[in-house]
Amino acid sequence: MVYDFERTQKIAVIGGGPGGYEAALAGAQLGAEVTLIERIGVGGSAVISDVVPSKSLIATAEATTAIRTASDLGVRFYAQDENTGKPIQPEVAVNLGAVNKRLLSMAHAQSEDMRQSLVEAGVTIIDGHGRLDGRDAVIASTESGGTGADFDRIEADTIVVSVGASPRILDTAKPDGERILTWTQLYNLKTVPEHLIVVGSGVTGAEFASAYRALGSTVTLISSRDQVLPGEDADAAAVIEKVFKRGGMTVLNKSRADSVVRDGDGVLATLSDGRTVSGSHALIAVGSIPNTAGIGLEEAGVLMTESGHIRVNKVARTSVPNIYAAGDCTTFLPLASVASMQGRTAIYHSQGDAVNPIELRNVAANVFTQPEIATVGWSQKEIEDGKVRGEIYKLPLAHNPRAKMMGIKDGFVKLFASVGSGAVLGGVIVAPKASELVFPLALAVEHRLTVDQVAAAFAVYPSLVGSITDAAKAMHRVG
Repeated sequence: MVYDFERTQKIAVIGGGPGGYEAALAGAQLGAEVTLIERIGVGGSAVISDVVPSKSLIATAEATTAIRTASDLGVRFYAQDENTGKPIQPEVAVNLGAVNKRLLSMAHAQSEDMRQSLVEAGVTIIDGHGRLDGRDAVIASTESGGTGADFDRIEADTIVVSVGASPRILDTAKPDGERILTWTQLYNLKTVPEHLIVVGSGVTGAEFASAYRALGSTVTLISSRDQVLPGEDADAAAVIEKVFKRGGMTVLNKSRADSVVRDGDGVLATLSDGRTVSGSHALIAVGSIPNTAGIGLEEAGVLMTESGHIRVNKVARTSVPNIYAAGDCTTFLPLASVASMQGRTAIYHSQGDAVNPIELRNVAANVFTQPEIATVGWSQKEIEDGKVRGEIYKLPLAHNPRAKMMGIKDGFVKLFASVGSGAVLGGVIVAPKASELVFPLALAVEHRLTVDQVAAAFAVYPSLVGSITDAAKAMHRVG
């Protein structure tokens, strides 16, 4: 396609999640005529049923943990027995119905705020399902796939596909929305599960296992690997597993759930070795499937993987020059921050604006367990495998004075630096609010700062971030 930049460019965006939202907003800000098609609400599942509500639930779980562990800091909560007048220590009670009502209300409010931002920018929003009609148009439909009642066809110079992904469903553990659940169905619960069985120990499984244990559930985590969070830094995963077990969680490593079925008022998980686990509820967290089927991608010539993910390059462009893709439906990292960057990069590139190709190596990621795990840059395993020459320094968080004041016992800061130059290659932080602490490391990786440059910056004393500068100082080399 040859663009005629003498006329207003037309952009069509399928999917209003973080990637689609940023693409639509960026297009409107550049003066294009933008149409966004979204089926469940602006923000997509990330805002309405995934990231926003899940992290809100986790925040509630963190609050309950803070109350339960306040006695470690010399703070105790007491009530008075009506009969004896003696003090009694009250239990921490969680009204899960009220919690879920709040977080869903907050998620929908966030969605409406995002929708209003698009409207004010001049974006046309169509509530419905979108699919490609060749390479130069999309069709909005009242139903998904090719069977819906079409009500609009939008011709476009540029098309951005940002349709996200959905929880993977197992034939042997089909969710019923009552006892066997996906992570999008947890917010229908009115009470804290008596015993939650979590199948899958990746990021989603670990985060919800951590949260519901803090909320008061008995939790059994079924992990097919040697330890939880197999895709994360091994030392970090070991800390999380230790905290899980110390908190009373049952972790079944090297175990695979062959099936999960309803069993009266509960559920029954059968493992591959014949063992069974009974619980009140089960969360199935075994990955996700991109929502790319039946939306005309193959017919338009867009190359995809066997798993259904859209192949994109570092500027979010597909194999078709005027079609871009962003978010969990692509071959990039399934993170909301990455989706947003992809969406905006796609529009800038399509409109001839200057762009910086997205470097996944520079993306900071976080696991919202208690404590959190934040990572950026090269990993220790990649260094040990010889993919890059690096030095490793690990500093336990228990040595940090602020951590002592806050009663923090678990966690560490780990820094990776290039042999010779001392350039920061990456790092791992395991700590409360590690998602906030990792930013200095992300800056160092993005701008290729050396450990000496990081060490030269003043960190507040006392502060948790001081452990980053302390680790950097320890990696100084004379010369």
